[in-house]
Amino acid sequence: MSAAHTQERQMSSDGNPYRPWPARITSILDLTEKEKLFELRIIDPEIREAFQFHAGQFVEVSIFGVGEAPISISSAPSKQGFIELCVRNAGDVTGALHKKRCGDVVGLRGPLGRGFPFEAMKGNDVLLVAGGLGIAPLKSLINHIHDERHEFGKVTIMYGARNPSEVLFRYQFDMWRHRDDFNLMLTVDESDDAWDGEVGLVTKLFEKIDVDPDNTYGAVCGPPVMYEFVIAEMRKKNMDVDKIYMSFERRMKCGIGKCGHCGVGHQYACIDGPVFSYWEAMNLQGAI
Repeated sequence: MSAAHTQERQMSSDGNPYRPWPARITSILDLTEKEKLFELRIIDPEIREAFQFHAGQFVEVSIFGVGEAPISISSAPSKQGFIELCVRNAGDVTGALHKKRCGDVVGLRGPLGRGFPFEAMKGNDVLLVAGGLGIAPLKSLINHIHDERHEFGKVTIMYGARNPSEVLFRYQFDMWRHRDDFNLMLTVDESDDAWDGEVGLVTKLFEKIDVDPDNTYGAVCGPPVMYEFVIAEMRKKNMDVDKIYMSFERRMKCGIGKCGHCGVGHQYACIDGPVFSYWEAMNLQGAI
């Protein structure tokens, strides 16, 4: 069942696309001072079984009495029965979520939007570049690739953070670092005495890799200022514009194109994205 059909089925029981499904918090993991990883399990067994998504899609998380916020899904689509959300404490809704405990109930709408072209990526090398919180939606894609590793060629992961204390998913990086079939490269803008990785912007890492432009897909997510420079490095490696994909997750709003606040040129990030190819973004005013 496609994500679009799943969403239609989930919202068809009462015809209300704004009504969230109750979900229970089953796990909370502190990642940094500002970010936590929440594991959520939809309470209704029928909805839970029908809930299927693609890496790069998102959900709307409701804190009852406070509001809702769009959050990218961090877990792999193959891990059914629950989803993981990496949440930064950055506002009323996310702040209220950070105060929740295991067993508390929140609301979910989704899955929403368009994800990465996972099936098209099969049989190719994959270059994934993330900055800061942008690793959250890419983690879903990376873990999905991990689950079907035999379907892909070389996999290179580049991740940059401002400093070591803001590096997310260290436990996951430790796993990827010790695998021969993943090339993990980490960098920070400012190091400390304990940091043993690269220092500098994530674009600096491109000096250390070779790319087969005819057989490589790119996936990018991070602060908006990062995109222009990362895309420039990918183009220097002669990567095709229709094989470079970016997540504009920071533009996500209501999730169903009603509020109009997610506009990217003539398209909506919540519906037509948040994942766009660079070729698509080139034709959208204000995308990059």
